[in-house]
Amino acid sequence: MVFSKRLPMERRIRTVVLVLLLWAQAGFGFSVAGQHESTCEANGSIYFVGEWFFLESDHCTQCECTSEGSACSRTECTSLPAACIHVSHYPTDCCPRCEKIGCEYRGVVYELGQNFQPSECEQCTCDSDGIARCLVADCAPPPCVNPDYQPGKCCPECKDGPNCYVDASRRQVIPAGEPIWVDSCTKCRCHVGQDAGYWEGNRLASCSRVKNCTPEQPSVNKN
Repeated sequence: MVFSKRLPMERRIRTVVLVLLLWAQAGFGFSVAGQHESTCEANGSIYFVGEWFFLESDHCTQCECTSEGSACSRTECTSLPAACIHVSHYPTDCCPRCEKIGCEYRGVVYELGQNFQPSECEQCTCDSDGIARCLVADCAPPPCVNPDYQPGKCCPECKDGPNCYVDASRRQVIPAGEPIWVDSCTKCRCHVGQDAGYWEGNRLASCSRVKNCTPEQPSVNKN
């Protein structure tokens, strides 16, 4: 007789459990207190409390299913390096990926470790940190007043050798070396490397004039 009395109670318990399971499958949340949700619906799916998921409509938004509902936050993408030379966009990723970094110098991108020469006077290397570092040639002042700049060469050359101007009028040029008579009364000499002022770009000769001397006038032929 005891068995016959307990049987209806077990059936009632099974019925209640079955109803609760059907509620869960249908998306109705429940808790012991009966006040909060225990599932969240998103992306056409049901998530339980504690589960994380990304919104299919926005791969940058990640959500957590809580007893209060879905708590979501959007991922902010960091800016890519300015010298990124290969960017990939994957459908399942929120943010683009920088696959390869190089160096940008004067609008041109170079690969890491690459040596390049942007001008005749510069030698540069693209370092591993994405920064181009360059060495610039320091040309000494040319020892002449008419230097020649050749294509492909950084520093100018004196094709006619060292020379200087006789005076500030810069009309007459004399070669460096021994003193030269520029007229019958005036002797001039270019500065040389050991003279003070040479490396400061002094291109005027030092001249001495004979006292009480009158320069000879060039003769004029009369026909």
